[in-house]
Amino acid sequence: MKNQLNIFGTEKITVTESIDLTIKSLNEYGSRHKHWAAAWSWGKDSTTVVTLITQLINTGQIPIPKTFTIFAADTRMELPPLWVSSQILTKQLQERGIKVKIVTAPIDDRFLVYILGRGVPPPSNTFRWCTGQIKVKPMENALREFIKEKKEKVLMLTGVRLGESSIRDQRINVSCSKDGSECGQGWYQSGLQNDLCATLAPILHWRVCNVWDWLKIFAPMSKYGEWNTSILADAYGGDEAEEINARTGCIGCPLASKDKALDSIIKIPEWSYLYPLKKLKPIYREMKKPQYRLRKQGGQKRKDGSLAKNQQRMGPLTIKSRKHFLDEILKIQSEINELAVHHNRPLIDLINKDEINRIEELINNNIFPNGWDGSEPLASEPLDKFYSDGSIMKRLFY
Repeated sequence: MKNQLNIFGTEKITVTESIDLTIKSLNEYGSRHKHWAAAWSWGKDSTTVVTLITQLINTGQIPIPKTFTIFAADTRMELPPLWVSSQILTKQLQERGIKVKIVTAPIDDRFLVYILGRGVPPPSNTFRWCTGQIKVKPMENALREFIKEKKEKVLMLTGVRLGESSIRDQRINVSCSKDGSECGQGWYQSGLQNDLCATLAPILHWRVCNVWDWLKIFAPMSKYGEWNTSILADAYGGDEAEEINARTGCIGCPLASKDKALDSIIKIPEWSYLYPLKKLKPIYREMKKPQYRLRKQGGQKRKDGSLAKNQQRMGPLTIKSRKHFLDEILKIQSEINELAVHHNRPLIDLINKDEINRIEELINNNIFPNGWDGSEPLASEPLDKFYSDGSIMKRLFY
């Protein structure tokens, strides 16, 4: 375990000291709100928050809110071990009187339905539509409904920690200085910019080593709630997770250069049968190639009659390519589930039955993104080159 600097000096802060500071934070700010909520992404930090806060409530160490509701973000793209872990922990939370609300995007907005059913290409750094659509927006909508029901500002608990992002740290430092609060008390915000709810980061001061110690050592102990967090800890890489600063994301994320989390998971014998998931990233790369997509003919004009800037841009996947990639992804799913049955391991559903039916319905109805109808030429076909100034460069060969 590497030595880490922390906000209180060079000496490491222990888990028990971190818990004490979290208790002080919740005693200070928790009593200001009758209704608490927490955003649970099924990752290490938010899992630490929901398990710890539940234990502190049940043992009477912090104010007991009138309601405590956990909003679990199910993007349908989580790594299987995280999903399995979430199901086990959800049951434990519910057994302890905590309401867990699963938040999922509408079926047409889900990652693979949006790509294969509507034809939108996988996200890129210049067209990153995924996070907001499958995670942020559904969570905001769920919170709005929750707050509307409560008719008062609720306290939203987050898993934000110092040290996870330098940009975030700068924002926190500015906020803390402005409000005159101490970082050890958590990052509490309750102003006009937080109309939906007040927010508190009760583990803001926790270091990554504290989080791993909680998940691997403390949380499973009877004194701290006997939480079944071992699957989650192993999913991040087990004993090496802290050293490699492990993080997780969507399966085969098109925006990541490497599948580090998946690579760590398939090294674990119990999860090695998931290795076919490594085929997803190459499929997403393949989808972006011209031979699978449509292109605008050229000469497009705006409503005012002027030429559009982005002439002959590449657009959605063709109907034929969508059918092809749907088959390829379902083959991966079948391959993994055959291995799962053979080894008595959990099955997966990259695309479930409802999503398959919806994708096929959208394909059969010839649905395309706004501004496209499927009559456009294939992006790989040679065309005269149109420019936004109205000039045209004729192709040399026909």
